[in-house]
Amino acid sequence: MPVTLAPLRHAFQFAMLLASFAPWSPSAAAVERPVVIELFTSQGCSSCPPANAYLNEMVRDRRDVLPLAFHVTYWDRLGWKDPFSLSAATDRQARYGSRFGDGSYTPEIVVDGVTGHVGSNRSEVGSAIDRARGASATAATIRLARAGDKLTVEVGGGEGRGRVVLVGFDRRHETAIRRGENGGRTLEELNVVRSVRALGDWSGSALRLSEPMPEGEDAAVILEAPDGRIVGAGRL
Repeated sequence: MPVTLAPLRHAFQFAMLLASFAPWSPSAAAVERPVVIELFTSQGCSSCPPANAYLNEMVRDRRDVLPLAFHVTYWDRLGWKDPFSLSAATDRQARYGSRFGDGSYTPEIVVDGVTGHVGSNRSEVGSAIDRARGASATAATIRLARAGDKLTVEVGGGEGRGRVVLVGFDRRHETAIRRGENGGRTLEELNVVRSVRALGDWSGSALRLSEPMPEGEDAAVILEAPDGRIVGAGRL
């Protein structure tokens, strides 16, 4: 009597189908997550293009980091108003400057909310990224899903407390600068932040939020510990 594998194949397919509908189970276990790289920059700053280029390379070449370009406002009065400048970016950098004791300057790269560096200093920033990866500071897993103009954010269970921050960003812009220190240049900028807002607090229990999509083409969520360190991150 011939043996057919069809029943076994159908059973396997059915099991896989059931698995695809299994609910996501948040876990407190540390997981691989991207190291968050925040570049504070401005189109009016002549020292910023090398740091912008470095961030662009990370966007294109690395999957272990989440690079985000925050355009500050304090250069806007010096000859060129950056169309992507945000008060929220200026305020965010000011909080880092107060913690680090070095004020606000451009270009600055903050690695995982822990250390600040001159954004064009590749060696120093690279070492800071390596240290952050080795530290593996992850309090909870984060997952994002989009349905139309709605965004679902799931933060897993874990230890500690934190603030859930939603960041909207555009993937790419090319801008012809007409005035100021970069007048006459055309700048390509990737992962340009367009909006930043807090969604709420996380206290160790699994959390599920439904939010409107933020301004920007893409979205990321950052989990910040009370001391400002980043202990979770995810993106669409």
